[in-house]
Amino acid sequence: MPENRLFLPEGWKTTPPPTLSQLREAAKTGEILQGTVTRCDVSHTLNVPMGPIRGFIPRDDVVAPWISGAKRDISYLSRVGKEISFTVISVGADEKGAPIAMLSRRSAQEKAMEFFLETLQPGMVLACRVTHLAAFGAFLDIGCGIIAMLPIELISISRLSHSKERFREGQKILAVVKAFDREKRRITMSHRELLGSWMENASHFTPGETVQGIVRSVKDYGSFIELTPNLSGLAENHIGLSAGDRVSVFIKTIRPERMKVKLQVIERLPPLETPPEFEYQITDGLLEHWVYSPPGCERDTIETFFTASDL
Repeated sequence: MPENRLFLPEGWKTTPPPTLSQLREAAKTGEILQGTVTRCDVSHTLNVPMGPIRGFIPRDDVVAPWISGAKRDISYLSRVGKEISFTVISVGADEKGAPIAMLSRRSAQEKAMEFFLETLQPGMVLACRVTHLAAFGAFLDIGCGIIAMLPIELISISRLSHSKERFREGQKILAVVKAFDREKRRITMSHRELLGSWMENASHFTPGETVQGIVRSVKDYGSFIELTPNLSGLAENHIGLSAGDRVSVFIKTIRPERMKVKLQVIERLPPLETPPEFEYQITDGLLEHWVYSPPGCERDTIETFFTASDL
């Protein structure tokens, strides 16, 4: 299990609405629950209905400023229609006797950050949810709405021009802590190590096969075709190819000593409607050292050290 299993990202799992007795118990224990925000009223109070029970998160309990910075309007408005983590402050009834619950997302975030400050270290594998995509990387919710940064160069070995080429917003992924600046509460994640080494990826292919791939770049000397997020090969140029095209390719040779796969493009294929799920080679635990390159490789070794020196 990922190391943040007690403080999962918002929207990571779907559970039925809690009952009134479950809410009262959560108020006693401090258990973190999740629900969907349906409205942000004029006072910036968030409405979180839970079956017949109306839940409310007051403005001051929506975000923890010491974690997420200044309280801007977008911090409240952008919660509508999304899953949100919260603790239960109190359970009562309105003037008509209908059950209501006062909730706090801020409390959930503070609990999660206290846990991270105490336990998080480079090499830990976390469950994450993609919240925003940019040219320089992806923003990840690593627990209760706490955001970490995944730089584009750490998404995969295969090079990308934009993080949207690999992820979609709302996607559930795994990632590993690369660095944690506790003073600034700035967390940097990596993803490529969990996708496996060159040999682990190349073992799924055999010369003489024809398989599918994605064109990642077109150069004068050939096109780089991604077979998996952590394995690409070079094909002679094929007329009309552009980055992002899906193609079928014939595997001519696989050379571990040079980390090279030689390909021949057969034809263009229609794009996939839904991107395939990642096949992670590592799903939990604490990494100390990861090596991508095959043993005895003649090229420079590609590796990652997860140590306190990364902080």
